[in-house]
Amino acid sequence: MIKVDKIIPGGQALGTLDDGRKIFFWNALPGETVTEYSVTKKKSHYLEAIATKISNPSKYRVETKDDCYLSTSPWQIIDWGYENQLKSELVVEIFREHQIKINYPKIITNDKPYYYRNKMEYALYWDNEEEKIKLAFHARGSHRKVPITHSSLEHPVIFQTAQAIVDNLNSLHEEARKYQSILLRCNQKGDVSGGLYENHKPHPHFNNLTDQILGQKYSYSPNGFFQINLPVYELALKEIKKHINTDNVLDLYAGVGTIGLSVARNKYLALVELDKSAFGELCKNITTEDILRPTGSKLARSPVTTGATKRVRSGNIVAELAKSEDALGFIVSDQTVILDPPRAGCDRKLIDKLLEVVPTKIIYLSCNPATQARDVKLLLEKYKIEDIKTFNFFPRTPHIENLIILNKI
Repeated sequence: MIKVDKIIPGGQALGTLDDGRKIFFWNALPGETVTEYSVTKKKSHYLEAIATKISNPSKYRVETKDDCYLSTSPWQIIDWGYENQLKSELVVEIFREHQIKINYPKIITNDKPYYYRNKMEYALYWDNEEEKIKLAFHARGSHRKVPITHSSLEHPVIFQTAQAIVDNLNSLHEEARKYQSILLRCNQKGDVSGGLYENHKPHPHFNNLTDQILGQKYSYSPNGFFQINLPVYELALKEIKKHINTDNVLDLYAGVGTIGLSVARNKYLALVELDKSAFGELCKNITTEDILRPTGSKLARSPVTTGATKRVRSGNIVAELAKSEDALGFIVSDQTVILDPPRAGCDRKLIDKLLEVVPTKIIYLSCNPATQARDVKLLLEKYKIEDIKTFNFFPRTPHIENLIILNKI
């Protein structure tokens, strides 16, 4: 029997074996005692496992909606209020590990823990008995495919479309081994784009989708980067917009431009993005009529450069195809800098440049509070934390989106 101590950053529950080694559980909660478990990873100093039998269930344990919850959303076992409490506590713990003391942040959510994902990728499983293809996910900690009959994280229209694709494959007597997966995405109107990925063939081109975010229209590719939970993302953008109080704004790691263009389109705005596909969508989003319409006399309209260029300019807005750490010339002192890096966080060259120039304000949105805390610790040499908010972008999962507002000292 193993007593579970706490939930750790990353979302697993921590216990200790009789020999002193740590064991990290999925499907277990603090205070519970695990009596049976299945090991998914075995290392010399620790184990990872799935709890299969609990002797004293936590008062925060709830019934799951999906049989496949361990594959997609292992926090389905957790009471909704307790999930949000845990995420706030984990942010505090992560920052404490980096010697930064913060208050428990407010968790911002739209209180819709299911059917929020606008993108899903399904594996395909061959049922030997029925001789049919079925939708599937991979079992946590393995390459084994688990067939599914329903899923409660994605918009229902996505699952319905995926099932229709599988039904059509079965009517044609296709075999699962021919295909890699099904990728589908929908916009907030319920339009779906995407389809099958075949093994040993280039990924097909899917029709773009469009969505309205804070009244602005954005185009994006179904298989490219775009936010998964747009209603909660809009809540984050509204919070960010409150803190834009300079005329000059720099949006690094800009993606297709949804942050900078939503909160600072009437400012002198520079956006930097490395991915060529995302940069192409960014350029399209800049050239919408709403963006081109000047909102002040000093925002003069100028031509848009097109073609295979690394820079596009439209009036008060410029976009650059580059690594953020290679576009340091955009950083100036009287400026708000928006950071939304990948999970690895910011490059050290970028941090050093920010400490050298010391822009007025830094707005740092992160999908990985651990690397965010690492970067913020360095920035606190010249900055102080004005505000911190945590957003539950990914309910029923341990993933956390965290917003830090830094003002120069």
